[in-house]
Amino acid sequence: MRMGPPHGHGMLGSDRDAVKGRTISRQTTRRILGFAHPYRFQLIGFVATILVAALLALLPPLVFRQLIDHSIINRDNGQVDKLALLLIGAAFAEAGLALVERWYSARIGEGLIYDLRVALYDHVQRLPLGFFTRVQTGALISRMNNDVIGAQRAMTGTLGQVVSNGIVLATTLVAMLLLEWRLTLLAIVLLPVFMMPAKRVGRRLQDITRESMNLNAEMNTTMQERLNISGALLVKLFGSHDRERDDFSDRAGKVAAIGVRSAMYGRTFFIGLSLVGAVGTAVVYWVGGRLAIDQTISIGTLSAMGLYVARIYGPLTGLTNARVDIMTALVSFERVFEVLDAPNAITDHHGAVDLVDPQGRVTFDHVTFAYPASNTRLASLETSTTDPDSRVVLEDVNLDVVPGSTVAIVGPSGAGKSTLVSLVPRLYDATSGAVRLDGHDVRHLTQASLRQAIGIVNQDPHLFHESIGDNLRYARLDATDEELVAAATAARIHDVISALPDGYDTVVGERGYRLSGGEKQRVAIARMLLKNPAVVILDEATSHLDTENEQLVQQALATALDGRTALIIAHRLSTIIDADLIVVVDQGRVVDRGTHGELLARGGLYADLYAALVRDQRPVSAPDDEAVGEGR
Repeated sequence: MRMGPPHGHGMLGSDRDAVKGRTISRQTTRRILGFAHPYRFQLIGFVATILVAALLALLPPLVFRQLIDHSIINRDNGQVDKLALLLIGAAFAEAGLALVERWYSARIGEGLIYDLRVALYDHVQRLPLGFFTRVQTGALISRMNNDVIGAQRAMTGTLGQVVSNGIVLATTLVAMLLLEWRLTLLAIVLLPVFMMPAKRVGRRLQDITRESMNLNAEMNTTMQERLNISGALLVKLFGSHDRERDDFSDRAGKVAAIGVRSAMYGRTFFIGLSLVGAVGTAVVYWVGGRLAIDQTISIGTLSAMGLYVARIYGPLTGLTNARVDIMTALVSFERVFEVLDAPNAITDHHGAVDLVDPQGRVTFDHVTFAYPASNTRLASLETSTTDPDSRVVLEDVNLDVVPGSTVAIVGPSGAGKSTLVSLVPRLYDATSGAVRLDGHDVRHLTQASLRQAIGIVNQDPHLFHESIGDNLRYARLDATDEELVAAATAARIHDVISALPDGYDTVVGERGYRLSGGEKQRVAIARMLLKNPAVVILDEATSHLDTENEQLVQQALATALDGRTALIIAHRLSTIIDADLIVVVDQGRVVDRGTHGELLARGGLYADLYAALVRDQRPVSAPDDEAVGEGR
């Protein structure tokens, strides 16, 4: 039965400041209706259930009126029995309707949250890499969680509550007016006596809630930074456990203190709402009692009015704030749609074809690239809302890599090496010119077939917090155990995996932290071998390894590169000298190319870099910081 003060809680969750001056456009409304369309029959059933439940809730006061005015006076035991059975039946019916209503609410709400989450995840993970280099990951995940849930609540929570309040209020007022219009008006007139202080308490509670959310966010940030692997290691190495405890204690204390304030303000509101209901009921009985003494109304009518009056204050209080409630909730839809509308500049072109039987010929034809790479912007998730200056990273690059050859790309840090190789799998698109694979402009190939033909091993390969077997099968889900072993053996990592307690079922930890750098590199190489690409890109794949691990990784790479086209951002001397072609890049241009001997004979930048390597026993280039990302 929907009656009493709980209806008023809606005003506590609204935020006037957040929606001040905001309006919901017709386009947003249409899109919301579009997402709700598959659930239209459930929505109709949901509203119909609320209506039937509200009408059924009107029955008990009328039964009591009949009982007092007729059954008792006439000593009609048979009628008393019938009325009692009617009340029992109504109670069971209301219980059943409550379950049906909750079922509808759950089906609609969970269906919406599923649709929105899948749509968001699918869209976001297809966005260009530049999008992820600009947005805050935590803010993006929050948008995909909290705002999706907010949108769900808008549909089945806030809107459902408004509909319920409206139906309960309308049906109750009609029943009251039909019974006794004077007492009905008296009950409504008392409402403003409570509304003004209640609104003030509600606004103050909104401020406290906002402050509480900020304090909780700060506390959660502290936990996230300190309790991940890197943060925990840093705390231990500096021996600052007591300092961390004291700092966390201070933050948690502020959260606890504001929680007490929030609880007291919330309790004050509900006590006030209960008081106005009690006062309203008392006034109705007071005035109605005099009317009953004067025999203007019956005692049964007075009793029914006393029961009905308790049903109107909650819905009336909730509806006075209905617009703010709805606007606050529907803003979540706008924030979800903002992410869904983020443009994707790198998509399959109309008429894109699959790359069939790739041979591995890579051609850069007058390629120029400048940041910003695309117009994918989502200012509300970015730390800076200013556009970076357009900066040419690559300029008029021409290069033809024949199938099966190994090309080493060398140059100073920031020369554009990582950006150059990132154009091949279309992590970015060239600003002008064309990158071709087997003669096809990569923009005219389907992304799935293009990237299936390319394998990449980065300087710091990423492993998921899953088993080694699952990480390997990310390259090919249908790979058999025998194929996993074969790939791991070729990558010189099978013996290490076999020695682990759970073998290939060993969970590697966050970012593969349970494995050493060299072991992670070899797992990444095994994963790439399972993919069996025609083109291999190595981006500083051995730059952080010690001598022993480097030798093992080099052995694994020798197997991995056999018969494949390889583009290698060179770091180690052996890789450079053995390459079929060395390309020297400086300030975004190819300034020289040739074999190791040819380049040394000509002198120039390569000779300088090589001399520095020999003199200082350092790599040809410092670890390249231009990991694919905006402005690099």
